Amino acid sequence: MSISIRPVTIEDYDNIFALWNSTEQSKRALNPVDDSREGIERYLKRNPTTCFLAETKDGTGDSPEVVGVILTGHDGRRGIIHHLCVHPAYRREGIARQLVQKAEEALRKEGISKIFGLVFKDNDAANAFWETQGYSVRTNLNYRNKSLNENVPQGE
Repeated sequence: MSISIRPVTIEDYDNIFALWNSTEQSKRALNPVDDSREGIERYLKRNPTTCFLAETKDGTGDSPEVVGVILTGHDGRRGIIHHLCVHPAYRREGIARQLVQKAEEALRKEGISKIFGLVFKDNDAANAFWETQGYSVRTNLNYRNKSLNENVPQGE
């Protein structure tokens, strides 16, 4: 079985949402507004060339299975990786690395020269992965947020 990577479309939403719910770390990063079908459709319209999906390609004609996704966008100045998830059964096969490389390449093509991402402090596996990809921890900044919608949690 091989893995193919292609751009995300809104038609992929149900499979992506199921993938996000396959792991506790990804589930806890979701919010009911921004990660709803409408929220992701809005995100993809703004970032049509920087989000990628990994799916199985087994040659049997069966529908491919979504095994990884990365949602990456930018504001014209900085890139941000919002969600990277690989199904637990497909981890340690280089899928996350391939998704990150595709996203970085797409951001470079759009003139972006710096990327950031957010990782839960207690997600040791994800933090170790990002270190191997050359992403350093910034200790001189505080991440601050404010919810503009009562349905979106403020966070810890």
